[in-house]
Amino acid sequence: MTYCVGLLVEDGLVMIADTRTNAGLDNIATFQKLYRFEQPGERSIAIATSGNLAVSQAVMSIMSDGFENPQTGMLETIYDHPTMFRTASYIGRAIGEVMRMNNGGSQGMGMAFDVTMLVGGQVKGGRLRLFMVYSAGNFIEATEDTPYLQIGEHKYGKPILDRAITFKTNLPDAVKIGLISMDSTMRSNLGVGMPIDLWGLRRDALETSLSTRIEPGEPYFHDLQERWSSALRSAHQSIPTPPYF
Repeated sequence: MTYCVGLLVEDGLVMIADTRTNAGLDNIATFQKLYRFEQPGERSIAIATSGNLAVSQAVMSIMSDGFENPQTGMLETIYDHPTMFRTASYIGRAIGEVMRMNNGGSQGMGMAFDVTMLVGGQVKGGRLRLFMVYSAGNFIEATEDTPYLQIGEHKYGKPILDRAITFKTNLPDAVKIGLISMDSTMRSNLGVGMPIDLWGLRRDALETSLSTRIEPGEPYFHDLQERWSSALRSAHQSIPTPPYF
């Protein structure tokens, strides 16, 4: 399991991903699910992945190594596209290329070809954008009305985002709310766990503004967890007793 979230606000973009891939009693593994592709001053892009680990890793390798464009015959990489829309389209085609290479392989053995990706960032001359790319290669985009996208085990963190995130939320608050969403997911699902990868980009910066990995016991995140739990207890205690008894 996994949980990744992207938050697109007026100030910029935040992407957060856990790193847990297995949650058995004796088999807990950690793998990176948040990747960065950057040419400072030209483009800054991050991709978060969920689904089949072998498939997502193969797609991420293609991002850097490239594959041949059937129309032009040229080798394309993620760095060759002039807009974020074209970048999202390229990622969709890369997923299709991995599917083609595995045709009769993993699918033939009954293994699910399941991968979903969040791709966000900005290319010089274009605007900051956030997309969700599906296994079929098609994608949707975050908007001012719906300024966040989630992949993986999203249901536990969604209510917090629905109540707290708007396009006008500032970037530090977006980070805070995103981390609360991650904490709520980890509390309810053992398949999602630390460390947590965090990436942020200020609008028009074209260079990473925030990049860190939050390890277990990290002081700020631990304090956030305790404060959120305490705030929830205080909130429900302050609501009048139901009159239905």
